[in-house]
Amino acid sequence: MSVPAAYLSIILIWSTTPLAIQWSTSGNGFLFPVMVRMAIGLAICLVLLGIFRVKMPWHRNARMTYLAAGLGILGTMLCVYWGALYISSGLIALLFGLTPIFTSLAAALLLDERNFTASKLLGTLLGLIGLAVIFGSGLSLGEHAIAGILVVLLAVVMQSLSMVWVKRIGAAIPAMAVTSGALMLVAPILLLIWEISDGVLPLTISPRATWAIAYLGIFGSVLGFSFYFYVVKRMEAGQIALITLITPVSALLLGHILNGEQIQSGIWIGTACIIFGLLSHQWQLLLSGLKRAAISKQS
Repeated sequence: MSVPAAYLSIILIWSTTPLAIQWSTSGNGFLFPVMVRMAIGLAICLVLLGIFRVKMPWHRNARMTYLAAGLGILGTMLCVYWGALYISSGLIALLFGLTPIFTSLAAALLLDERNFTASKLLGTLLGLIGLAVIFGSGLSLGEHAIAGILVVLLAVVMQSLSMVWVKRIGAAIPAMAVTSGALMLVAPILLLIWEISDGVLPLTISPRATWAIAYLGIFGSVLGFSFYFYVVKRMEAGQIALITLITPVSALLLGHILNGEQIQSGIWIGTACIIFGLLSHQWQLLLSGLKRAAISKQS
């Protein structure tokens, strides 16, 4: 696959994943869809490991990496799927757009990275203002909306901490092996949680929910990660950072067009604050990417 095709695929997958999560939970609760999604993802990963002959290391750092990635996926998925019952898919995507900011904060605390420039501090401040505006709009979004926002925000924090933990371990492991090892941990735990909490198979699953679960298992859980790591190795960090600026807006629009989600004026204001905050936070990376792209064209 060409790099531009992989790049566009990431934007498409990340933009549609929140909407697919909402569709998959329609009438099925939230545990069954996420359990099936992770099981599908694990099955596909195991097949791909065999096809591409990717060996999974099992030394101590590898096991710690699988644990760090798996706990991050487990906590994130449980929170996101529960939150999707009460808030819109566009709002979920918008909150996840804050991942770079929370990841930087986690890196400063856990990795002792002291690279907070004025632009990053401004970006963090704008992101927090955007969150405050969104919380203010939560009262008009419906019952349990604020709880849904808080839980999805917790998912963002857990994902950020998981990424920093994996980076801190620093094991040189193929991306497919990391994903497979994480899902080997997550899938059985989710099956156990579902069995204890509910354990009842849905009598009927709508075609839309079925396709959404399959889409998330194939694209959201496997191909999305594979494309992302493929692009990370071949593109500048500044170019990759653009994804976090594009997907929140595109997901908001998709939710509005395809799912009839109403976007409150407060959400638009919060979106603007968060997008400008991300732009400021990622400014140095974006500028570096543009400069390198211009130099490569001239040469």
